Amino acid sequence: MHTLTIVRPDDWHLHLRDGAEMASVLPHAERTFARAIVMPNLRTPVTTTALAAAYRERVLAALSKGSRFEPLMTLYLTDNTGAEEIGRAKRSGFVHGVKYYPAGATTNSSSGVTRIERARPALEAMQEHDLPLLVHGEVTAPGVDVFDRERVFLETVLADIVHRFPRLRIVVEHASTREAVEFVSASGPQVAATITAHHLLYNRSALFTGGLRPHYYCLPVLKREEHRKALARAATSGNPKFFLGTDSAPHARGDKESQCGHAGIFSGHAAIELYAEAFEQAGALERLEGFASFHGPAFYGLPRNTSSITLRRESWTVPGELPFGATTVVPVRAGESVGWRLVGG
Repeated sequence: MHTLTIVRPDDWHLHLRDGAEMASVLPHAERTFARAIVMPNLRTPVTTTALAAAYRERVLAALSKGSRFEPLMTLYLTDNTGAEEIGRAKRSGFVHGVKYYPAGATTNSSSGVTRIERARPALEAMQEHDLPLLVHGEVTAPGVDVFDRERVFLETVLADIVHRFPRLRIVVEHASTREAVEFVSASGPQVAATITAHHLLYNRSALFTGGLRPHYYCLPVLKREEHRKALARAATSGNPKFFLGTDSAPHARGDKESQCGHAGIFSGHAAIELYAEAFEQAGALERLEGFASFHGPAFYGLPRNTSSITLRRESWTVPGELPFGATTVVPVRAGESVGWRLVGG
């Protein structure tokens, strides 16, 4: 197979940032995806429907002329998110989920939930209004090893949420462990997961190959090879509970290559191409379309896209850095080759 044409995919987990930085990375999403779930963890978190509306307008204003890319907005869950705000979000028609960051778990998460009990009114309203909960599934307790944070979250937090709110739709975002695959697979149809290309392609050795590699540092952190294989089996299985979410998360080069480097991998420049590599490695290219284009819309209750994209098996070299506002971002696979290229759509 030298070319592959699929229904235009969507990205169900994307960081666009804001301002000039957003203007730099948005074209990468436009070229590939029809829609994207846009993360709300800006420096000033998107905690209300009004803030989500304003952010949405900024995204739309930054789109290329004639672009049909649709940002699907989210709210940032806090200890103080009220049931009435959830109702407003649902009625807006443009808010499609609420993001749960445990406080301190990742970039701009200091305003996140400190104790899940404090978010109970919001969770009850989300179940009532059928507005999905999108979870960054890691605990932040200092005594828990960074490689175990997802597993412990599933056992001590998410299992309880699923039990208490059986009708609440939940997305385990950027699943990174065998335990996450097992949890989602064993749960009812209301629980799904996104999987990133970098968690499909790399294990934790990528962080240390030839020295410390800050541009492969993300949260949840890359795990052992057994976990990468479990994620690849899930993504390529055809199970509709697993779908594409890049978690493409750009940071300025200086912020990554610093004394305390920021967590996040920028993959937007070659998002669908990297997924094609992962599916080809697994011998399952014929299942890429379901994972990228069908499963996500079905879970979110949205129609499939009607346009298509075409990929060609063709090696090309990723630039060493790309524009990012007033500075640059180092993309994943910088200076190395990718085996597929988006050529039409």
